[in-house]
Amino acid sequence: MTTPLTLTSGRRADGAALLTATGEIDMSNTDALAEALGKIPGPLVLDLTAVEYLDSAGLSVLFAHADHITLIANPLLTPVLDISGLAGLAPVHTAEHEVPISS
Repeated sequence: MTTPLTLTSGRRADGAALLTATGEIDMSNTDALAEALGKIPGPLVLDLTAVEYLDSAGLSVLFAHADHITLIANPLLTPVLDISGLAGLAPVHTAEHEVPISS
């Protein structure tokens, strides 16, 4: 059974590519996340503020794309991203702070 995950792509007001995830990210749906991340070339903002759960399979996908993503996380996920070491490879911001994107 696949855990519900909705992925919506778009652009931020500054023109940066944006991928918004809603639901849970686990081993049942990481292929969809990896595919969505792979389709967007260059710098990308990944909005995880509506993600309620992120397991190690999801983290693995994020690590694989850490060189070109900036994450926006909710307070639930911020410690996970920090402890896993992902925050040392990809910028992580909270929803309250503007995310700077450089080309």
